Amino acid sequence: MHELSIALGIVDIAEKEIKKARKNKVEFIELEIGTLAGIEFDSLEFIWPVAVKNTVLEGAEKKINIIEAEAKCGECNHIFKVEKIYDSCPECNSYLKGIIKGKELRVKYLEVS
Repeated sequence: MHELSIALGIVDIAEKEIKKARKNKVEFIELEIGTLAGIEFDSLEFIWPVAVKNTVLEGAEKKINIIEAEAKCGECNHIFKVEKIYDSCPECNSYLKGIIKGKELRVKYLEVS
């Protein structure tokens, strides 16, 4: 379960930003996570309370924006939704593609006090 290390990494980012802002607590955190980022959303939700306990994120409201994956076909330039990294183009069935979005894993916004 690497979601614990992901959550601890998010805590680390929040703690660094809190120090920069010279504040004490995070009230709200907004995350962007792509469907191809390799994160199990249920596992992240499950482990979150343990990971943030006694940190600047304990008690913070959390919002996760899920970024649906899209790719551009390298053969026909068709842009299409991707559920799995190995999906082929629905227009020409080519497996040659570039991922446009869906691999994101970022802290988008912190509200601190």
